[in-house]
Amino acid sequence: MRNTFFTVFIFIILVSSCTPVLQKDLIKSGTFEIDPVVLRQDSSQYMGNLYILGGIIAKTTVTEEGSLIEALYVPVNSRGYLKDSAPSNWRFLALYRGEEFLDPLIFGEKREITIAGKFNGTRKGMIGEMEYDFPVFEIQEIHLWEETRDRDTYLYPEYYPPVFFRYRPYYPSYPYYYWWYY
Repeated sequence: MRNTFFTVFIFIILVSSCTPVLQKDLIKSGTFEIDPVVLRQDSSQYMGNLYILGGIIAKTTVTEEGSLIEALYVPVNSRGYLKDSAPSNWRFLALYRGEEFLDPLIFGEKREITIAGKFNGTRKGMIGEMEYDFPVFEIQEIHLWEETRDRDTYLYPEYYPPVFFRYRPYYPSYPYYYWWYY
């Protein structure tokens, strides 16, 4: 009985770890390889194509046409998971026209996303003071990844014991604490 439970448990974990983050039909029909130079030069040839791409959010704004995400491109694997490679040096815009809007506090700066989006051409915008041609994708489906903590932050504040619980290494019964010492 125990071996059967363990086998079923391991099987469920393995099956769930292989599932794509987006709908399977979108993953199958989407293109994963994106060349931003080609998209900018001959955008009319690629209009309406479905792309699967990942990104790190730089900014999210809510506009009259929908929620607009500006993100730094990150390649994804065949299931939509972000690759561990370094992010590229180009950005894209992703427009969401759903019934709800994408809240800028939830879809905040430095959050990671995977989207399935149709290419809608390019749009001029600004990065700082530099003009930039952004490829624009209309979001069909979006997956927001969980936030990751910085590794150098503490989970708990440092604990400093009160003065009367500190030890004195030169006291004869070191390392015991004496509350009466102070």
